[in-house]
Amino acid sequence: MNIEQMKLVLKEILTKTDLTPCVVGHRGVGKTAGIVQVCREIGWQYAPLRLGQMEVGDLVGIPFREGAVMHWSRPSWWPEDDAPQTLIHCDELNRAQQEDTLQAIFQFVEPPAEGLQRALHTHRLSTRHKVVVTINPPDGTYQVATLDRALIDRMVMLYVESDYQCWARYAASRELDNEVRGFLAGHSGLLAKQGAPMDMQVEPTERGWEMVSTLRKQCRFPGDLAMEVYAGIIGKEAAITFMRWLADREGRPLIAAEVLDNWDELVAEKAAAQRDDLQAATINSLTTALQVAPQLSDSQEANLVAYISLLPRDLRFGFVKSLLRIPAVALAITQDKYDHVIYEAIRAIGAEVSAG
Repeated sequence: MNIEQMKLVLKEILTKTDLTPCVVGHRGVGKTAGIVQVCREIGWQYAPLRLGQMEVGDLVGIPFREGAVMHWSRPSWWPEDDAPQTLIHCDELNRAQQEDTLQAIFQFVEPPAEGLQRALHTHRLSTRHKVVVTINPPDGTYQVATLDRALIDRMVMLYVESDYQCWARYAASRELDNEVRGFLAGHSGLLAKQGAPMDMQVEPTERGWEMVSTLRKQCRFPGDLAMEVYAGIIGKEAAITFMRWLADREGRPLIAAEVLDNWDELVAEKAAAQRDDLQAATINSLTTALQVAPQLSDSQEANLVAYISLLPRDLRFGFVKSLLRIPAVALAITQDKYDHVIYEAIRAIGAEVSAG
């Protein structure tokens, strides 16, 4: 993405979530300038931390005693709870010269657990303040440390590249020299040259998918940008597969809510036509939903049994076996009125247990 796109994404993430964006880009591309502009546009204070110049004491404060208790003084850069909304910019994260400095900041860049505050040692950051990170890519052309997977997994990686049109608009707004602008209009290749691909070895994880879920619920990105943002969390391959799945509405498996709450002739037809792999996905969705909320209304009971009746024999037996492990659901589906669907499966399960 270019700087303008980065700014759009940052505004969404910073104002609507507690996630930590990490802007990855080559020198001079405008990472810091773009972040400062975002702060101006949303009316936030800007607090830069050059981690390449900092030690642990600069981050956690100086220790002092109060009676028998040890405390740490609040660092000068730390915004107080009632201070204007502030964006703390952890610049040069992978240039931290000491391993303990990187370990200290690890806790701070991690998004806070739900209902908690972001922390750094004994200090707690008000939820009104947010954090952003910038780094140069570890492609061999910069003197930077390699960030481990655990740290990368806690941030939304945003890859920023040079873009002439974006730079030209910026140059016009800043009224840069006309001759420079005219020259680069015909020699756009002489802007910053891209180095090797900025691959931070991002891979899908449970935490990553939760971050994608948070962004989908709380933020709005143009379609092309959504792909780039998700790729910075779960990796390019997983993001491509997910975006294709989102686009292929006809090929999606039914989910629990459709079966339990929206069962009608069209849903029934789709359920009957699903391939076995899609049925397996629907069964997983239903099993998870019923484990979380096992109490069923009369209509939901009937819809669940109607779905079970459409399943191929092997899938039906396996699904009923899973449902019988959920007491409230087992009690519901084993009523006499459902024998025409459930009884055969229960008998087969009983025979399987006897044989075992």
